[in-house]
Amino acid sequence: MTDNRKYAIYSRKSKFTGKGESIENQIEICKRALKAQYGVDDDDIAVFEDEGFSGGNTRRPQFQEMMRRCREGEFRLVICYRLDRISRNTADFVKTYDELKENGVGFKSVSDNLDDTSPMGKAMMMISSVFAQLERDIITERITDNMRELAKSGRWLGGNPPTGYKSVKTVGSVTVDGRVHKAQMLEQIPEEIELVRLIFDKFSELGSLTKVETYLLNNSYKTKTGGNFSRFSIKSILQNPVYAKNDADMYRYLSEQGMRIFSPEEDFDGKQGIIAYNKTDQQPGKASKSKAPGEWIIAVGKHKGIISGSDFASAQYALQRNKDKSYRKPKSNTALLSGLLFCGDCGSFMRPKLSSRKNKKGERVYDYLCELKEKSRCRKCDMKRINGNDLDEQVIDEIKKLGADSSELMKLLRSSRKDLTESFTDFQSEIDKRLALKKKTEGECANLVNALTLAGESGAADDIIKKLNSLHEQIDRLDMEIAEYSRLIDNGKITDESFESLADMLSSLAKTVDNLNVAQKRDLIRCLVKRIEWDGENVHMFITESDEDMRLIKPLRKDSK
Repeated sequence: MTDNRKYAIYSRKSKFTGKGESIENQIEICKRALKAQYGVDDDDIAVFEDEGFSGGNTRRPQFQEMMRRCREGEFRLVICYRLDRISRNTADFVKTYDELKENGVGFKSVSDNLDDTSPMGKAMMMISSVFAQLERDIITERITDNMRELAKSGRWLGGNPPTGYKSVKTVGSVTVDGRVHKAQMLEQIPEEIELVRLIFDKFSELGSLTKVETYLLNNSYKTKTGGNFSRFSIKSILQNPVYAKNDADMYRYLSEQGMRIFSPEEDFDGKQGIIAYNKTDQQPGKASKSKAPGEWIIAVGKHKGIISGSDFASAQYALQRNKDKSYRKPKSNTALLSGLLFCGDCGSFMRPKLSSRKNKKGERVYDYLCELKEKSRCRKCDMKRINGNDLDEQVIDEIKKLGADSSELMKLLRSSRKDLTESFTDFQSEIDKRLALKKKTEGECANLVNALTLAGESGAADDIIKKLNSLHEQIDRLDMEIAEYSRLIDNGKITDESFESLADMLSSLAKTVDNLNVAQKRDLIRCLVKRIEWDGENVHMFITESDEDMRLIKPLRKDSK
């Protein structure tokens, strides 16, 4: 499918100076890079200019407009003169880059030679992410003090309420860290609350997260967001003290677990529920991590609880027993495609399932099995298994072919190298034009200097001086543009060397891949393959996200289990 999206140029300067990295110079250099490397014309380019704005944050009108249009799918690439034109704040840049990625928009910085379609560019993005994380980690944490203040009120903090409840505003306010927050509390949603009761009852009856998961799946119960319940989401409900009543048994259980209780024992009268603060460590861009119960801050809430303290404690003890019994010494797993192989019918992951059999090579036999099929006991999906040993071997064989001189990947590599060489020629041509213009301008300057000598103190001298200043500014701009094009050529030579290295690496794949260990093979496959789908008859391997780059693999053996 043809990509008709446009290219966006972003330029920024804190104040107007009329020379150096002016808005106009930034735009011109970005345009030339786009035309040289992507073959676009002016009609395919949208320009966004923020003059007089600092790079300390992203609250700039044209920048925000560009990001809005990126979210609407208008652009395929955002290009800027230098990385700090986007932001001087590393965390802001990483946040911007992540949003561009989420919306399928590429990024390129001309002066830094930073292009997220190249291995070096991706590495630079990762380095930026590391520094952004470091910047976040050094911020002083004041969460605990805030939580103590909130615990005194027993109010809901805000955010996504747990299954069974909605958040409603109440009269009054809560002051935390010197700031006033509107008071909120949890209110029951009857149909959701009954589902939570059912989950606790079924876990008490069946004693297994997996069995509860199967029950909910086969009876079409959905989560608050409309998805299927997983063992993780069920466990999260069972472990959340928000559902427990504030009775004496609950106080006893919380005390035994060493949790910090910020309500007196006499408040545990069984009339309300429990609020737990500081349960997770939440950082932007990262999955939340559960904190140890000893770090939780417990208070009596303003909402109604539904599970008695003894029943809640029994569920926690059962979860712990299951955890202790479920420990097994990890089995060696040689499957290569976990996380890449999808069911063609329902879209679920296909996971390796080991058997006790061995094949002729003495390897443990394993099949790839649809995750939804396994969880629903074949009621929600009935996709056939596929022999994992054979499929992994065939995928490795396809990887080896990528390094062949006639492969599409090698053809693309040679084509990219050709385009790069042509770009060098274009850049050198631009340098030659500016050198010629600079020489001509310097000649004009020399003539004006002679004329200034003859003019003496006459009125014409002022006009000559103004003209000389203008020509000197023009020479300064030409020098800057010549330096930028020279830098592009120098950077391009490094990229050309990386093309050579990549071609050598690909051509040696067939010889080296068999000598890699299992972990190295997995990493190699993930570098070169985007996803793999099994439709019950054939396997489709996608080298990129485009369906045009799909390779059809006919299985050596079809298992219909």
